[in-house]
Amino acid sequence: MVLDMKIIRMQGLIGDGTFDCSVDHEKYSSMYGPTTGDKIRLGDTDLFAEIEKDFAVYGDECIFGGGKVLRDGMGQSAGYPASASLDTVITNAVVIDYTGIYKADIGIKDGLIIAIGKAGNPDVMDGVHSNMIVGVNTEVIAAQGMIVTAGGIDCHVHFICPQLVNEAIASGITTLVGGGTGPAHGTCATTCTPAPSQMKLMLQSTDEFPINVGFTGKGNTAKPEGLSEIIMAGAMGLKLHEDWGSTPAVIDNCLSVAEAFDIQVNIHTDTLNEAGCVEHTIAAFKDRSIHTYHSEGAGGGHAPDIIKVCGVKNVLPSSTNPTRPFTSNTVDEHLDMLMVCHHLDKNIPEDVAFAESRIRAETIAGEDILHDMGAISIISSDSQAMGRIGEVIIRTWQTANKMKVQRGRLHGPGDSDPAKDNDNFRIRRYIAKYTINPAIVSGFSDFVGSVEGNIM
Repeated sequence: MVLDMKIIRMQGLIGDGTFDCSVDHEKYSSMYGPTTGDKIRLGDTDLFAEIEKDFAVYGDECIFGGGKVLRDGMGQSAGYPASASLDTVITNAVVIDYTGIYKADIGIKDGLIIAIGKAGNPDVMDGVHSNMIVGVNTEVIAAQGMIVTAGGIDCHVHFICPQLVNEAIASGITTLVGGGTGPAHGTCATTCTPAPSQMKLMLQSTDEFPINVGFTGKGNTAKPEGLSEIIMAGAMGLKLHEDWGSTPAVIDNCLSVAEAFDIQVNIHTDTLNEAGCVEHTIAAFKDRSIHTYHSEGAGGGHAPDIIKVCGVKNVLPSSTNPTRPFTSNTVDEHLDMLMVCHHLDKNIPEDVAFAESRIRAETIAGEDILHDMGAISIISSDSQAMGRIGEVIIRTWQTANKMKVQRGRLHGPGDSDPAKDNDNFRIRRYIAKYTINPAIVSGFSDFVGSVEGNIM
């Protein structure tokens, strides 16, 4: 951590008078965590996050423990019922979110973030938020010296086995979106849950897991029959995959049905260009919003130029983590991975040619730059197909770090000050790739995906 070396001044009361005191900045940070102007190095990267604002009132910080502040009559107020106080308070957290990088207490009520700011006892503390009163019914999570982010969202998951959930949670992922029916060949290749009965069973199978889950139905049909049934059975979206035939007629029909039900469509486009090229697929979108999986192409899609979709205004493009970032071994591992996932035979020359057409070092390298520009919005796993569920977050920050090393500091809008040396704009851009952006694409950003009021 890099400290803005200054003295922290505090004010208190003795009897009818006031007193001022000060504490060395390093000592303050060891007790309460970094404050405004301090910089935090993110892991072993070259990325530095600077605290833009600290909601704490110096001298009135909330600290729990023996001889600490959150005791009755001090930081914990008396006389407030459970309805008027927090269920849980997260104290002195450094929040890294698409909305900004700041230090604050986080108040939780009924499972939702009710407010972010200064928590405590308004009877004896300054600046306490009216919705962040700490009372006898309040639990405490101490977060000084820690970073709080929104739970990660992986919006490209092949639901092949239940072990995925434990790996996801261990890596920081708390929401999974995808499809499948278990270890079936269709599921290994495509994220589709086709039948209403399968949708019911898949939803029931997740009841005991502490994670948010959404399933997508199969959208590959040129006629509307069958699609409404899987949607009514619980599909949160529809998936188009080339292995089922992603023709222009199928794309148009699926988007039409999805618009009627106001749900998302995800597409894995036609690598072989059998029913048309990338231009024909874009034309079939008819300016309707769609989420393109594998927008670079190594995981699948129009060869060699699916990457063009990243410049189309109604397309919401994503990447999967095996290509993130482009380094010395990235290309080497992809051929075998693709052969296994898409049920191809290495003894059939046409299957090998199909696989090789998708693995292009040039477009994988370009994918790095497009992420840094913000042209590609999301990083997901494509878990147990062309990806690994436990590596979404780590691969995202490896990409951000590589771009910092190669391209230097990324300036945000209105930020041209050469004296600034933080990476806040780039950090906010990259954390959005596995939090708010997939939440928006999936249609549930009102519930998860950010550290804001009324969010889980």
